[in-house]
Amino acid sequence: MNKYYFINSFDTNNINKQDKHTIIIYRNYLSKKNNLDIIQKIKNYCKKKNLKFYLSNNVKLAIKLDLDGVYIPSFNSSFKHLNYNFKKKFVIAGSAHNLKEIKIKEKQMVKKLFLSSLFKKNNNYLGINKFKLLAKLTKKDVVVLGGISKNNINKLKILNSLSFAGISYFE
Repeated sequence: MNKYYFINSFDTNNINKQDKHTIIIYRNYLSKKNNLDIIQKIKNYCKKKNLKFYLSNNVKLAIKLDLDGVYIPSFNSSFKHLNYNFKKKFVIAGSAHNLKEIKIKEKQMVKKLFLSSLFKKNNNYLGINKFKLLAKLTKKDVVVLGGISKNNINKLKILNSLSFAGISYFE
């Protein structure tokens, strides 16, 4: 089971609590430019802790910095990254909220599809039944996203998906 932990800043306290099945995804949407120093520190720290590290929404930089992968959010529908050369183990992950976005992510060649929102009742709320229906419409590895907590983690078993992503679950 893989767990994907979204972080907005470099905090060793929370990263130290993670096991080897946790993949760190740095997404700093607050700043327009990527802070290379912070990304490099996170990369080095994750390497020391034997954790995989993905960068959100910047494929070119993730390749340049030799990261483990990249996360493409649902709002990014660009195909430019398909022109880049990747290492064989480089993972492209992406999120979707509906069938149209799932099809875009498949064309973007994602290996992991984050489908949301399962539990978090926001604009993208799916709930269990709609989630299961959408998950059946793709052959990609589906990762559960949205409102995962220690209280509802056991409900993931009924989805046949043990991989999940979040923020608050890890803190």
